[in-house]
Amino acid sequence: MKENMLQFSHMNKSKINYIIDFLALVSFVVTALSGLAIKFFMPSGVRQGRLQEFLGIQKGVWSEIHDWFGMLLIIFVLIHLILHWNWIVCLTKNIFHSDKCEIKTDNRPVAF
Repeated sequence: MKENMLQFSHMNKSKINYIIDFLALVSFVVTALSGLAIKFFMPSGVRQGRLQEFLGIQKGVWSEIHDWFGMLLIIFVLIHLILHWNWIVCLTKNIFHSDKCEIKTDNRPVAF
């Protein structure tokens, strides 16, 4: 029973990690693409009083998309760091200190 609970909690942590990493990736892609759209397809300034658009979306909307997904990316990266904090601390100790710590794994194969 206890072994099943350990597998269940590990599976939940793995799923949470996967979801957070996937959402960070999506946020990064949207932030990068919207930033490229703003920078290269809508130069600064307004041309002869007309609204600037790319793919039928106005520059202000592109900026809002860029800002919101950038904030989401920051949140997801912070959550990612929190989920991996013990690993980061242990690896840092292994690199910079003579006191070695062991990175714990469950010795199960990782499916790709």
